[in-house]
Amino acid sequence: MNLPRIAAALCVISILVPALVPGAAALAGPPPEKVALVNARIITVSGDTLPSGTLLIEHGKITAIGTEVEVPFDAVEVDLSGKVLFPGMVDPHSASGLDARNEPLAVSPFVDVADSLDPSRLFFEESLRGGVTSVHVMFGNDCVIGGVSRLVHPIGRTPDEMTQRPGIALKVSTSPKRGFDRMLQMATLRETFRELEEYLDDLAEKRYEEELEKKGEELTVGPEEARKRGRELIREEDLDDRHRNLVRLTSGKLDAWIYCGDAMDVGPAVEIARKHGFFDRSTFVLGTEAYRAVDELRKAGRPVVLPEELVHRDRDPITGELTEVFVAKVLHDAGIKYALQPNTGSVAERYLNYQAARCVRHGIPRQRALAAITMHPAEMLGVADRIGSLEVGKIANVVVLSGDPLEFDTWVEQVYIRGVLAYERGRDPRLRTLLGDAQTAGAGSAGESQSAPRGKDDGR
Repeated sequence: MNLPRIAAALCVISILVPALVPGAAALAGPPPEKVALVNARIITVSGDTLPSGTLLIEHGKITAIGTEVEVPFDAVEVDLSGKVLFPGMVDPHSASGLDARNEPLAVSPFVDVADSLDPSRLFFEESLRGGVTSVHVMFGNDCVIGGVSRLVHPIGRTPDEMTQRPGIALKVSTSPKRGFDRMLQMATLRETFRELEEYLDDLAEKRYEEELEKKGEELTVGPEEARKRGRELIREEDLDDRHRNLVRLTSGKLDAWIYCGDAMDVGPAVEIARKHGFFDRSTFVLGTEAYRAVDELRKAGRPVVLPEELVHRDRDPITGELTEVFVAKVLHDAGIKYALQPNTGSVAERYLNYQAARCVRHGIPRQRALAAITMHPAEMLGVADRIGSLEVGKIANVVVLSGDPLEFDTWVEQVYIRGVLAYERGRDPRLRTLLGDAQTAGAGSAGESQSAPRGKDDGR
């Protein structure tokens, strides 16, 4: 008997089998060294769908996908016959995990969502239960300039444990903040960037004079030239907290996610972004009425996040006739890249795969709809090399579904985050309470098919 091999196998099983339920401590220990998810239909999103194949995970990353993958003898093998593997879905824009959606101040680029992130929020539990493995947490739309966002896993004890990538973007809004009209909103935006330029000019002149003093040289140029030369001498540690993130925004170190609630807000958003140097790193977050600016959005060529409610409704003031426009189809036909948001105020639309199914029902190709909840948001967030599809080399954020992701009666059975079994429907205590043990146990049968690492000494 090979005792070291059996000891290693038991160690791996002890990590994997007690699947973490929503809200439990997450990803604290090392992931299982090797996990093989076998006999499943695999929807990679980035490539072909495999009717039945194997996905191999090693040290939290995908190392092989195919129909003829050799499963290592020391891998934990999970038989998923009749199930579907799908990339962990990406929620591109949410303030639901924060204790406050916005700061009272209209301009607050100096704050960070990490200080407001509450890991115990029910929102994160529900996200995991819905197959979402990445959430872009950022401040809400009721601002002029909000704080810094970050991408998190929906599981963990602390913001640091949850974080996948900090410091992604600042929220900017060209739609009026509560209590503002459009004139005041735009005046505040322009004044903020004008004051930033004055601050940098003063700092640059000061730094240039300090540099000359160190060298023992006299000031021989005028203020304008001194400021120009001093700009190159400014270090990040010279910046105060109020201006640091704005400088990072205008110098290419932070992205901008710009909220445009109405069509008339799109033009000013493009203008502000171009003028201050962050247009090429901007993503537009749209309200339903903003679809009317589809020509401007197409010319801009920037990606957009669609509103939670995908339908814009207008009622004729004279006839009372109600017309509906499916916003995603308008933008799709214009060739604009978009990501879908969950609608947390709806029973069905709170699930990203249901939102994708609505798109297909309205004539959007299946592949484009699936990309809108996986690859497209990952690309907007600058992490497409790590998440968003099932590919060799990417992080093993994998969802096990009971059926096709666009079928109404499909549910999430298991969720793997970085190769660790982070959720299992059959052991979900809230679902047990709501649905009863029989229904949840039947749904979670996939988790019961895990086996020990294979080999000659596996006890058979």
